[in-house]
Amino acid sequence: MVKGQNMQARISNKILVIAILLIGLGGLFAVKFNPPKPVELESGFLFPEAFELAPFELVDQQQKPFTNANLKDQWSLFFIGFTYCPDVCPTTLNKLAAAYPELKKIAPIQIVFLSVDPKRDTPEKLLTYVNFFNPEFKAVTGEQTQIFPLTRSLGLTYAMVGEGDNYQVDHSAGYVLVSPQGTRFAVFKPTATFGKAPQVLNNALISDFDKIVKSYKPK
Repeated sequence: MVKGQNMQARISNKILVIAILLIGLGGLFAVKFNPPKPVELESGFLFPEAFELAPFELVDQQQKPFTNANLKDQWSLFFIGFTYCPDVCPTTLNKLAAAYPELKKIAPIQIVFLSVDPKRDTPEKLLTYVNFFNPEFKAVTGEQTQIFPLTRSLGLTYAMVGEGDNYQVDHSAGYVLVSPQGTRFAVFKPTATFGKAPQVLNNALISDFDKIVKSYKPK
């Protein structure tokens, strides 16, 4: 009788162990086949993988070095342009000046205006230009050998148009968000609105930045 009870107890223990293993495997498969939902943005998208930026050595409006090290431990929102830009750049800086106080409430962030026209945009000129919008903004430039690889790794483009001193610069109008680890993380693209030039809407930008920061998990 005792022998039969021991046998039954061993069988019950085996069943319990198998049940626990199945529950564990079930959780494992649930994690594997039901990954967290990606962050849905209103004005852009996250890059599938964090992308290391090309090494660069630029100078800011205070004539101080600006390198990859300046991107660490805070978010950086990049956009490119030039001070002679007749519309997109001043409009963008004006909009970002309005959004900046709300963005700062979410997480430490710097706005970086990267001039792709170093021939005309000296640090002195950039200082006067960016101070009109917000003295806290960074305005940086450098040699084309430094600028081009950086814009390329940011996923932004530009091209000189025209000849002589009155040339223009065609350039991307979106923003690129760089993580506190210095990697390309997200892009915000302008959307067309009736009667207005395409632009990134501030409400969408602020909302999207909040979502990104809350979901950010540094590796």
